[in-house]
Amino acid sequence: MKLDKIISLANSKFRLRFLAMERSLRAAGCQLPLWVIPYDNNLFELPVGSKWWVMPEILDWLEEQKAHRALRKYQCLTVENYQFVDADVCFLKNPEDVLESHLEFITSCGHWRDPNHTYTETSKAIFAKKSTTWQMHVFNSGQFACDSALYSVEQLKSVAMQPEYVKTCVQPPLPDQPGLNLLVFLSNVSVTNLMLPPIRMESTWAGDYPSEYNSYWSDLQRKPYLIHWAGTPMDRPRPINDIFYSFLTQAEKAEWDEQVKAWSQQQRKNSRSARTIARRFKRALHTLLEA
Repeated sequence: MKLDKIISLANSKFRLRFLAMERSLRAAGCQLPLWVIPYDNNLFELPVGSKWWVMPEILDWLEEQKAHRALRKYQCLTVENYQFVDADVCFLKNPEDVLESHLEFITSCGHWRDPNHTYTETSKAIFAKKSTTWQMHVFNSGQFACDSALYSVEQLKSVAMQPEYVKTCVQPPLPDQPGLNLLVFLSNVSVTNLMLPPIRMESTWAGDYPSEYNSYWSDLQRKPYLIHWAGTPMDRPRPINDIFYSFLTQAEKAEWDEQVKAWSQQQRKNSRSARTIARRFKRALHTLLEA
């Protein structure tokens, strides 16, 4: 695969994560243009070599359907020769070098061992009809690459809106993973996960490194080419978080720490609220049963 662009998704809320990702990409030696899909209208000034990428025919359609904004990633399925990454990724190697010898659709995630969140009950049944090992072909929607355009815009909309697919592709219970997985599956493109044999790359997920991480990367051929913090709380100290921090200035680190602190406080508040609601419900049910 010969990459000609890197694609991401961001808004001003994810500015710091995006900047760390962009700087890690450049530090790894990749100077390809970076196309950024706007998550919403809250934009920020992009670094040199990056541009906002908008396809109105797709974004307007998704807006009309009141679809989750993460589904804007569907733009990727209409172009070729790209690596997509969410903003919460840092590159360790140049993706051009890593993917040069691979073809079609490439991922490097752990959903082969934990396919949850990659399907709906409808799409799971579709996957299972084709293979008993369908789990080997699902992927994390936060990082993937492809050398071909899987759909035209009209094909994409037509397939996604079919009655048997629409609840997975346009109105999924989870933001973007079920829809992307189903659309890629329906395209019949070959999916290769670099964490599986014969490559056996070490994990690209930050959550798999609760303590030190360098000992896992002594074999440079199996060292991951990126690290993804998907669903990994950054308010929990982990040595691997230092990779992310290394691409921020001191002022940006202070800004990030404030953001993490505010997020952590909100999470605790939400948790307390949930426990309060549960206690009130339990008391109300107990009262009802005794009446």
